[in-house]
Amino acid sequence: MLYSVLHSVVPPLARAVWRPTIEGLHHVPPTGPVIVASNHLSFVDSVVIPCVVPRKVVFLAKSDYFTGTGLKGAAQRAWFEGLGMLPVDRDDSRAALASLDTALEVLGRGEAFGIYPEGTRSRDGRLYRGRTGVAHLALTAGCPVVPVGLRGTEDIQPVGSSRPRLAEVSVRFGEPIRVAGEYDGVPSGRARRELTDRIMTAIAELSGQELAGVYNERPADA
Repeated sequence: MLYSVLHSVVPPLARAVWRPTIEGLHHVPPTGPVIVASNHLSFVDSVVIPCVVPRKVVFLAKSDYFTGTGLKGAAQRAWFEGLGMLPVDRDDSRAALASLDTALEVLGRGEAFGIYPEGTRSRDGRLYRGRTGVAHLALTAGCPVVPVGLRGTEDIQPVGSSRPRLAEVSVRFGEPIRVAGEYDGVPSGRARRELTDRIMTAIAELSGQELAGVYNERPADA
């Protein structure tokens, strides 16, 4: 109910204010399980993508957003839950496995799951090497992956800024990468690495980012 209410209000308002350039939206299947895999430039990416995709896209968000107290905490929790986000404790050593299980549950319900293969947002604008969780999900669920290239989202609310700003934003969706039958007989580790690299190559073409060539690590204060 809360999702339906927020989604009827927030996306039209956000699109009217920021007027993002949207390309390739027809590549997102209207129904069925699908992974939406994007580059990651800002914490607002998880708001931007659901605002431009007509169907619900579930993202994971750090559990701190759901545990606040008082009116502010309740409002923040309602906001994230209303956007379809699910909490994950990123400081728990078991969080990575738990998040994969949660993602598979979402896909098992025939929904869309959003993920950032880089693991954490890029602070220097480069595209970092993808972690293989995205491929594990796609190969396990047997669902397609739609690559996404975001541009300009880091300018909406730069690090240290307390208020959002107007910025030129573009969201480009690429052709679905289908996995059914593609990796039959391929060792699982190699299949995950090859598929992840395919996904990251597609994201790079859509985003136009410089490749970092290494993994991105989450800052201690993030």
